[in-house]
Amino acid sequence: MATPLLAQPEKDISPKERCPVCGMFVTKFPDWITQVRLTSGTVKYFDGVKDLLAFTLNPASFGMPGQTVRDIWVKDYYTLAWIDGRAAWYVVGSDVYGPMGHEFIAFGSVAAAENFRTDHKGTKVLRFDEITEPLVQSMRQGQKMR
Repeated sequence: MATPLLAQPEKDISPKERCPVCGMFVTKFPDWITQVRLTSGTVKYFDGVKDLLAFTLNPASFGMPGQTVRDIWVKDYYTLAWIDGRAAWYVVGSDVYGPMGHEFIAFGSVAAAENFRTDHKGTKVLRFDEITEPLVQSMRQGQKMR
């Protein structure tokens, strides 16, 4: 029996792709692009982790009722390598802003996340399953395009 291939993030992203949460063209900020693949196979792109999390926690709010997120990819802040969003470590409350203001900053290791938190005045380091909808919404309050 053949082993199924691990899902991989899309690397060729059209400049016409817009974030389904805020409407921003995602390729204008390539270092911040994140993406999900739904169980239907559809891929959605975002201009940062914060909007990806808002979508992932409630796809129906963004025009995708009945859809489930299958795969999540974010970029490690330091290496810009694609990493599994469910396995990443996220720094909250730092002095580093994304395209839409306050942002969850992703890392592939807890050591990198802790170093960043210390260097950039972050308030905490969280795993994916520790991030709640109220936290995401509080970070989205007053967001502005930069």
